[in-house]
Amino acid sequence: MTTLRDQAAVLMPHLAGYTAHRTIAIGIRQGLIRALAEIPSGLTADKLAADLELDPFYVATWCRAAYGAQVCDRQGETYWLEPHMATLLLDTTSPAYVGGVFTVLEQDEMFGRFERVLASGERLWWDGCDPGFIAGVAGTGTPFYTRLIPAGLDQIPGLAERLSAGCRILETACGSGRGLLRLAGAYPACELTGVDGDAHSIANAAKLLGAEGVRAELITSPLETMAPGEGFTLVLNNISMHECRDIDEVTRRSMDALESGGWFVISDFPFPASDAGLREVPGRIMSGIQFFEAQIGDQLLPREAYDELLARHGFTELGWFQLTPMHAVTYGRKP
Repeated sequence: MTTLRDQAAVLMPHLAGYTAHRTIAIGIRQGLIRALAEIPSGLTADKLAADLELDPFYVATWCRAAYGAQVCDRQGETYWLEPHMATLLLDTTSPAYVGGVFTVLEQDEMFGRFERVLASGERLWWDGCDPGFIAGVAGTGTPFYTRLIPAGLDQIPGLAERLSAGCRILETACGSGRGLLRLAGAYPACELTGVDGDAHSIANAAKLLGAEGVRAELITSPLETMAPGEGFTLVLNNISMHECRDIDEVTRRSMDALESGGWFVISDFPFPASDAGLREVPGRIMSGIQFFEAQIGDQLLPREAYDELLARHGFTELGWFQLTPMHAVTYGRKP
């Protein structure tokens, strides 16, 4: 029989996790973690406070919490980052980067607004989000591109050779252009087109690509009404398919855009398809992401839903693979 003590033991780690999350987010925003990363031998709380012009008593409080969260180690009064924490929390170029998630989850669009509109069910769309939130989401999405391009795409039979030789690539829901930039670097012989329904994101993409000297056609359009032309070898959708208002229409239009034998690749969160998966750590994190997705009228989808989607629209040679517990790729070819 489950006892009161048993249930208390369920709740206490949640409190500890919330404390650790807030500690890490403060450390990222205030530069504490970066300052420790720059001095691998470690700093005292007083020196850390002096370097950042922060209150030494408060910094000492943060250091103890960071030690408790296993972000830092210490000896005496000197603190330093645990191994790999700098990569995980600071290195935006690493496929393992998760630092942005801590700060994005604290923004109002995630939980604050959800609670305020819980009774009304008032929806939100990207053009109503704070630009800082959009930028933060773009940052957290960067590791998905880092894992996917080129190593992930290389796992799809026959695709890497076509991309290396040069062809046309369409990225749907291209956002601020980070994926297009990475595609340009990995496949310089390819012609790039990006489409996104948010004009602010397209404007950011134009600035980013222009600054890097990358040429790409950019189209502002909902994916359900996009008409980017035909003859693409690859249509790519990265962590956005679950947000489409009509995934069948998007898939139909993606099929129309492809040349015969072209690939449609969906890279997304694999939401748990079982109760057991929902209670595992990746499932619990994705459940948190759902709070924002709900506000824009969406929910993350089980990976198997994409198998059914592609089969329903006549794609062949279906396949899939998992890059991390929170990142899976599903693909198929146009006959």
